[in-house]
Amino acid sequence: MTNTAIRSLQSAIQHPFAAYIFDLDGTVYLGDALLPTALETITTLREQGKRTLFLSNNPTRTREEYAAKLTRLGLPTPPEDVVNSSTVMVDFLNREMLGAHLFVVGEESLRQELERAGFVLTDDAGQIDAVIASFDRTFEYQKLQTAFDAIRRGARFFATNSDRYCPVPGGGQPDAAAVIAAIEACTNTKVEAVVGKPSSHMAQAILHLAGASPAECIMIGDRLETDVLMALNAGMAGVLTLTGATSSADLARSEIKPTYVITQLGELLDI
Repeated sequence: MTNTAIRSLQSAIQHPFAAYIFDLDGTVYLGDALLPTALETITTLREQGKRTLFLSNNPTRTREEYAAKLTRLGLPTPPEDVVNSSTVMVDFLNREMLGAHLFVVGEESLRQELERAGFVLTDDAGQIDAVIASFDRTFEYQKLQTAFDAIRRGARFFATNSDRYCPVPGGGQPDAAAVIAAIEACTNTKVEAVVGKPSSHMAQAILHLAGASPAECIMIGDRLETDVLMALNAGMAGVLTLTGATSSADLARSEIKPTYVITQLGELLDI
């Protein structure tokens, strides 16, 4: 760890934050295992009376499922301390298109959350008010055709997130950016809004949950273009952890400069 990084972390400890906001995939865990020092770090923060919240762009699990996974891995967490992009999408659509008919290019957890919120899901292109693009491991041609037909008929076009890939043990899985690109390419229509990180929609949701000012919050994640950029744009401190999608070489090439850089979560505490 460089002297500059150590000084930066010492400064953070001298001015402690009230809320620590953690990305999940590639930051707290990878696959079904906690990353090194995650358990000790988050447990210590909780013992110090810090609020620990979790924020994910991945809509393939509900917040209840994410909380259950964290609890199973040794970090007891209520669903109320988790926000993901499907939660934010529900809030966004309630403001923009209450009760709309939707076509979801996404997985069952997202579909269930939208249905529970009162939206009507349909694959009838003539009835679709908006197409929702998301991380979808069941993506196939007929879904692309329906999205194409609906948007050509005037449906609006939104997305949960724009991650290029989701880190998993041994590599990664193509994420929502691939689905968005396919729909944009065939319809010649740009996605109107992406509600996940780094959007202001996601930042406002987590700040509201934290009940703290941006200056009192610190966001820790493994992606510069989502986690760190959202934090910086919202006025939070942004910590890049080199445990997931971003390497030191990626950091050196990027114009996005995190407030702090760590190689594992324990460095938040271990000076």
